[in-house]
Amino acid sequence: MTTLAKTTVQAAVRAEALTKTYGAGNAAVRPLQNLTVSFPAGRFTAVMGPSGSGKSTLMHVLAGLDTPDGGDITLATDRGPISLTGLTEKQLTRVRRDSIGFIFQAYNLIPAMTAEENIVLPSSLGGRAQVDKTFFRHVVDRLGLTDRLHHRPFELSGGQQQRVAVARALVARPSVVFADEPTGNLDQASGAEVLDLLRTAVDEFGQTVIMVTHDAAAAAVADSTVLLADGRVVQTREEPSAEELAAAMLHAGSVVGAPAAGQATDGGVS
Repeated sequence: MTTLAKTTVQAAVRAEALTKTYGAGNAAVRPLQNLTVSFPAGRFTAVMGPSGSGKSTLMHVLAGLDTPDGGDITLATDRGPISLTGLTEKQLTRVRRDSIGFIFQAYNLIPAMTAEENIVLPSSLGGRAQVDKTFFRHVVDRLGLTDRLHHRPFELSGGQQQRVAVARALVARPSVVFADEPTGNLDQASGAEVLDLLRTAVDEFGQTVIMVTHDAAAAAVADSTVLLADGRVVQTREEPSAEELAAAMLHAGSVVGAPAAGQATDGGVS
């Protein structure tokens, strides 16, 4: 992969000493164990790890969809850094609405709405400022949606629906875009297209993208990859190849720590 210039060292999201436990006693599941990690602004970062490493839990906590038991999360926004620790659900909802974009495996488009209406919906909620029309046109043109804006989801191909989902996450210019296994349900060609769109979001639109994936080839498209095991960061690799990441994943899976006496494993929480 071509080396990209690192134009900023500012963190879009920083997590400090995160802990998370589900259940109690022998049934306790600990997907995050004193985890500290920083995600640079304006960069594409992949998060990988064996099943049960805590990567999906980490994304949900960073995005304010779940709350950690301990530690702190700081999100850089256009109003300055915000600590998510201690926010009420109403406050978290506002942060998610104003500063975070989501791209999931399921497109989550509203069937009765056109592509354009789906794209601008999050920005029309809760009194947010209107979408920048110039930026909107730039995004939809770059994603090849200009001629599909008045089509409803059932009139679009799977790839076109995914592009609408990507555009919806980008047009409000969130502080960070989280992508949860965005290629997981796609064939190779469609998956490559989605990765190209995420790459475009960073390189052309200046977005920050954090992608959780099991796929080493997908992660290799990112600028860097954070590798988790046992709820902790075990490696951070800059511009690794797919082969390097596959080998690192095998190594991480082989060194996942055995539980201490009386401690449960993380029970498959991804």
